[in-house]
Amino acid sequence: MTTGFDPAAYGRGIADIYDLTVANLPTEATVEQLCLLAEGGPILEFGIGTGRLAVPIAARGHEVAGIDGSPEMVEILRAKPGGERIPVTVGDFSTTRVEGTFSLVALTTNTIYALPSQEAQVACFRNAAAHLRPGGRFVVEAWVPDPAAFRNGSALRLLALSEDVVLAEAARISPAEQLMATTKVRLTDGGVRLLPANHRYAWPCELDLMARLAGMEREHRWADWHRTPFTDASAEHVSVYRLPG
Repeated sequence: MTTGFDPAAYGRGIADIYDLTVANLPTEATVEQLCLLAEGGPILEFGIGTGRLAVPIAARGHEVAGIDGSPEMVEILRAKPGGERIPVTVGDFSTTRVEGTFSLVALTTNTIYALPSQEAQVACFRNAAAHLRPGGRFVVEAWVPDPAAFRNGSALRLLALSEDVVLAEAARISPAEQLMATTKVRLTDGGVRLLPANHRYAWPCELDLMARLAGMEREHRWADWHRTPFTDASAEHVSVYRLPG
């Protein structure tokens, strides 16, 4: 683990508006696929956050638990209807263990990149495998790195534009270390919010190797939560790894 890594830092700066920043994500499709992959068994979510996925999963009658580094994010989860009944452990999901074994461990929304090093990401895969029942699955959702989108190591892009909100992102990349520092700039009539985040990105094949080191094999890779085939043109992936049964 990289020295000085604070798993609570991201949530501390964004918790109060996090749900607004992810309002356009395919939550319903994500929940549907996670429930199908769990095959009726219990689900553990790494980076459970404000419960965007866990609350509707629990509402379907599934047993669900979570680990998250941010007390502020977890506090918002527990204030939601049904959220207070979801057991959540505050800690670093690459190393924190919880009781029980699960049919599915989920790590969505690019959160694997929040871990600061390859070492931490390898540890996360091993931690996921340690929580799985025989035949259980670990699901990772992440964007596909695109260094060509950067000019002289930096990039600026518009993420969203409406009458009420402008969301842009400034980014700087270090390809040699596979590190990226980003700051989202959210402009509304209430003012400007800066939302910084650090990423240690990884290639899909690199994640596959991490899974193999943890004793899992890739079962599926899709371009999205609708199981669209993954191709050379895919900008994101949903990868499903399975522990031998």
